[in-house]
Amino acid sequence: MKKLLGIMVLGLLLSGNAYANINSFNKWLYDNGHYELVEKVESEKCKSFDKGDTNWYYNNCDRPLYKNKSEIYTYPSRYWIPEENPKPKPNYITLAYEFFRYSIFEKPKVMKYSINPSKTSYKFQSNLIEEKYIDKQLNKSGLLSYLFFENGEIKIDKISPKNRFGKFIDDDTKFRSQSVGKTMVSYVVGHAICEGYIESVDSKVNDWPILENTLYYNQKLINLLNFRAGDQKYTWDYFFVNPKIFKNNEGKTIETYLNFEFQNSKKSKAKFNYSSFLANLILNYVVFKTDENFEELLEKIFKEKVKIENEVFFSKVLGPKLQGNADNIFYATRYDYLRIAKAMLDDWQNDTCVGKYLKTIFEKKEKKGNQRKPANFPYARSYAGMFQTNYEFIPKKRPVMGMHGYGGQHIVIDFENSRIIVANSIHENWDAKKIIYSKIRKGIN
Repeated sequence: MKKLLGIMVLGLLLSGNAYANINSFNKWLYDNGHYELVEKVESEKCKSFDKGDTNWYYNNCDRPLYKNKSEIYTYPSRYWIPEENPKPKPNYITLAYEFFRYSIFEKPKVMKYSINPSKTSYKFQSNLIEEKYIDKQLNKSGLLSYLFFENGEIKIDKISPKNRFGKFIDDDTKFRSQSVGKTMVSYVVGHAICEGYIESVDSKVNDWPILENTLYYNQKLINLLNFRAGDQKYTWDYFFVNPKIFKNNEGKTIETYLNFEFQNSKKSKAKFNYSSFLANLILNYVVFKTDENFEELLEKIFKEKVKIENEVFFSKVLGPKLQGNADNIFYATRYDYLRIAKAMLDDWQNDTCVGKYLKTIFEKKEKKGNQRKPANFPYARSYAGMFQTNYEFIPKKRPVMGMHGYGGQHIVIDFENSRIIVANSIHENWDAKKIIYSKIRKGIN
């Protein structure tokens, strides 16, 4: 009975949150002039009161309501749109609502570790070709942006048209990602090693006091980077498996979760276990090792080396820095994601210290094996230090590494053939095999 009551209460909370979020979305649409999608309305109850009297204020009639002209679908089984076979299939306005929830527009004042733009941002050369199939996908799916870079030039540069999502986004829009953010964490780890803060990927994490009496203490860093920490009985994706207090790892410091969910935890057999918690733990280990120089390290990477054109940032949660308040949720514009990927390509090809780090984690990649859903990325069979790799459409020995996140965020780098594809998306109801992995394998015909 108690379990049933709990489920009913949770359902009411989720439905209440969904209503509040939809009203916020509708207000955002209205405030930004999208009157073709939304209208301001007065509730029927408020029509029975005199404007300005006690009942009028008591029933919040001074606060306007906004009604969408189309139905927005919600999915109680999962907070976001399910990635496989959502029912009903999301219509345009549902995708627009998903974009709002998953973008900076919903939380413009998010706490963050911010990196300011470079004064001399990297300027891309372009030699564009037409690609009608990608135009078709942009006109009917959740695909927002597509960039194909090869041999120093952007060859395809597409963004959702104005009659789709182009009314909400432009080249300065910051796209959020959590799974792509995990790979950004790995890139930061590589620089922390090359700057001398961490000895190597084979170093043991036995010098961070908050890890003591947990399964993570004294493990090799590479085991954590490959998500083979033996923590599958405790966490996966962004959930805790048998939570003592917290259902998921959103909003609290790493030390808080370690104290309540991992005290006296025991390592299980090492196998691939996709985990947002572990990505955050690794990022905060870098914070611990760099201490007051963490922001300086981020500036060296993104501002001085990558030469970003707009601010990029990692999110952070409320709490002291050394208790682990950094979060792998990452925001950047479409072109700055490409700049970061190009910096990785340059590191690899120029055999810099960070390039050697990328080659090391590629050599130490591990097969994923069976995975729990929803963290089931179908195209890559192996994981290499928080990069996806060993793609089923690409020769096994060819050094191709990438990122694949919720909704269809893809960044894939072919280090051998100097190719990069960056795709931003709300929902992956388009052919990634054809426009991402086939083009990485073959190039442009």
